[in-house]
Amino acid sequence: MPKLDTLKIQFDTTEYLKEISKSKSYFHTFINKDNLAAGILRLMPGKEDTQEPHDSDEIYYIVRGNGFLNIDNKDYSISDGMSYYVAKNMQHRFHGNTKELVVLYFFGGPDS
Repeated sequence: MPKLDTLKIQFDTTEYLKEISKSKSYFHTFINKDNLAAGILRLMPGKEDTQEPHDSDEIYYIVRGNGFLNIDNKDYSISDGMSYYVAKNMQHRFHGNTKELVVLYFFGGPDS
C-alpha cells in the first residue's frame, strides 16, 4: 500500500479550469486509477461536447451552468447542484447551455 505522503490528496479544480481555458480540451481528468477516475469539464456556450460512451459508470455533479444532458436520446434539464448517473457504454452529451457549464465527473473505473 502506498504511503499517504506519496499520494496526491488535494486537487485544485480552480487551477484545472484555468488550464482548460488555455488549452484545446474542455475537460481535465485529475484522478485516473483502476477503480476510480475524477475530473472537471468546462463547456462554453456554442461549444460541442464530443465525448463518447465510457467503459465505466459515471456520475456528473453540476457545479454551475445550465442546458441539458442528453442520456440515451432523452434530455434532462441541468442546473447548479444537480447530479446525474450515466451507465457505462451509454450515449450521452451536454448541450444547449447559454452560460459557462462546469461539471465534476466521477467514473467507477479508469477514464477510458
